[in-house]
Amino acid sequence: MTLDGTHVLFLTTNYGIEQDELKRPMAHLRSAGAHVTVAAKRDEPVLTLVSDRRPGAVVEPDTTLAQAAPAEYDAVVVPGGTVNADRLRTDGQAQRLVAAFAAAGKPVAAICHGPWLLLESGVVGGREITSYPSLRTDLENAGANWRDRKVVVDTSGGHPLITSRRPADLDAFSAAIVDVLERAAHAGAGSRAVTG
Repeated sequence: MTLDGTHVLFLTTNYGIEQDELKRPMAHLRSAGAHVTVAAKRDEPVLTLVSDRRPGAVVEPDTTLAQAAPAEYDAVVVPGGTVNADRLRTDGQAQRLVAAFAAAGKPVAAICHGPWLLLESGVVGGREITSYPSLRTDLENAGANWRDRKVVVDTSGGHPLITSRRPADLDAFSAAIVDVLERAAHAGAGSRAVTG
């Protein structure tokens, strides 16, 4: 349980999130020992979709976007799903959360259409990033350096930024989040050992 004591926040609306982009990273993080919290727009069930079309699993949120406090978490994850991401990127509470995690130097991760929210939160300028290919122009227009890779981890801008393109990249995406959090936990333990 390498991430025991680590808390990760997932952001979503209540409809249209891609099922696997929510459930698989959550399972991967939990298997590594992290505590995972799902924050939805409303305190109602989250209705997922499979391939943006077919009904998927129903997920019960733990809190709402308005109630989530960035100080209580070590990282934030933004899954995709075209409908979910399009609604989430215009949500002021979701933008507030992403911007707060970035300002605090905490890891921010997004997959597929999820980087739309990163763009609207003002955290992509000058950063290496990937996404679903149709977002490339939007991200480049916002100053990002878009790359066509399974996962891109950019640590150059004060906070780690972890992005992936599509559900086929979920294994690499989930592993990269765990790796970044493990490094952060190890660095924190090292600094406590020195100062303590």
